[in-house]
Amino acid sequence: MIRALAIVLAFVTLSACATPPPSAGDEVQRLASEIRSLGPDIDPKEADRAARIAYSYTAQLVQEYEITDPPLIHNAKVNKGLRPRGLCWHWAEDIERRLKQENFKTLDLHRAIANADNPFRIDHSTAIISRKGETMYDGVVLDPWRYGGVLFWSPLEEDTKYEWVPRDIVLDKRRQEQYGELLPYAGE
Repeated sequence: MIRALAIVLAFVTLSACATPPPSAGDEVQRLASEIRSLGPDIDPKEADRAARIAYSYTAQLVQEYEITDPPLIHNAKVNKGLRPRGLCWHWAEDIERRLKQENFKTLDLHRAIANADNPFRIDHSTAIISRKGETMYDGVVLDPWRYGGVLFWSPLEEDTKYEWVPRDIVLDKRRQEQYGELLPYAGE
């Protein structure tokens, strides 16, 4: 009994010294710092605004999409008509659209798809933010779908879970496969 009490007391003491989980404000600042690190000409106010919006809009979409389950379960509910939106491409489309409303001067937005050529995995879409004039490969992945409404972000080169391909390339290839020739892409 005394031994068990000592173990519990040691656990409680060590837990009190543990680092608390980062707050939402800390996470926003970490993302803003990552966006600023994309280049010396990034406007710090734009980076801060983009990070704030990425987090706050993700939280808003969680409510609008009625997220209560892990991503694949939520996908099934969307596909059955039980939820309004929340597939990965919905998240990517909505985040991209919201960030584009800011008319950033030093930042660009991109869309990417992973697993398009993998018959054993479902496609996954995301939005990416980069320095103005750079490709998506030099940007930061913004993926609120991956963890069911909790914003995942990472420099693209460090996101080893997915092999991202520009969305336009994937869609052009699909059109070519479907129609037998490369048709011009109207884009968004």
